[in-house]
Amino acid sequence: MQVPELDAKTVTSLIADATAAPSMHNAQPWRFRFLSGPRTVQLYADLDRAMPHTDPTRRALHLGCGAALFNLRVAAAHAGWEPETHLLPDSSDPQLLAAVHLTDPVSSSFHLAQLHPAVRRRHTSRHPFADKEVPEQIRTALCDAAAEEGGQLTFPGAWHVDSLLELVRDAEGHDTLDPDRFEDVARWTRIGAADADTATDGIPEYAFGPRKRDGKAPVRDFAGRRPIADRGSTTFEETPQLALLGTPGDHVGDWLRAGQAMERVLLLATLEGLATALTSHPLEVPELRRLTRDPLSDTGAVQMVLRLGYGPQGTGTPRRPVDEVLERF
Repeated sequence: MQVPELDAKTVTSLIADATAAPSMHNAQPWRFRFLSGPRTVQLYADLDRAMPHTDPTRRALHLGCGAALFNLRVAAAHAGWEPETHLLPDSSDPQLLAAVHLTDPVSSSFHLAQLHPAVRRRHTSRHPFADKEVPEQIRTALCDAAAEEGGQLTFPGAWHVDSLLELVRDAEGHDTLDPDRFEDVARWTRIGAADADTATDGIPEYAFGPRKRDGKAPVRDFAGRRPIADRGSTTFEETPQLALLGTPGDHVGDWLRAGQAMERVLLLATLEGLATALTSHPLEVPELRRLTRDPLSDTGAVQMVLRLGYGPQGTGTPRRPVDEVLERF
């Protein structure tokens, strides 16, 4: 196979695909550095975009960066490069999360490249899903996808789903009792036409979705008590289809692997015609996060709650220009 050219346009395209990844409140907590000599892309955490009230350990920040890393790998494979990836390559620099060396193409990247059409199509959907069960064969494929990246995806039974929904309500109660927790949401939401239409990060009001009038789906209301013009309300599903993404451990490397597993699952789900959403609310309170785990499962730590189903794919949220997140050397 002919080695493709790695010019400035190609590098820009790779990073643009990487930044299409989801992150908590669309804070986009990543920076990239391209080293042209060794053909290596380095991924750094952008701690200025951390959330001290709801993510003090920066676990969610690392999940978002892991998702961006997976998108980078997919984009590289699609462009004809083999993404040789090393997590946490320099113990003296904790902000350097990964290094991706772009080597001559080999066949092992074939399955990654197949996911590329979903990179720009995947959006978080804050809309109701249809009362249609996800087929077992798709569930199995999603579990296999998570396992490919060292993650564990499980579909909880009815009692566990009810427990998770109760934990979501408890998390909402914590927000009420501790107004400081809303500061992170306020910082990363864009309300009003002027802010929403020009935003390059955060969640603009047009992506909030309708208010939940009824139903049990765990849908976070990013507006809070702030009025949103022309925003309606609707009924969400009574029996939401949830999945838990976990890892055996619960350290920085596990978080980065979880982010990659999460994005692999989301991209495959998108290709399978599913709408997807992420629910981190009960995971933002340590005592509630511990309760999300099924005590009968072998999952070590729950990293994300996914909501899957058939419905609108969701509204895209803005991304920062590549020049703001990429340095070239």
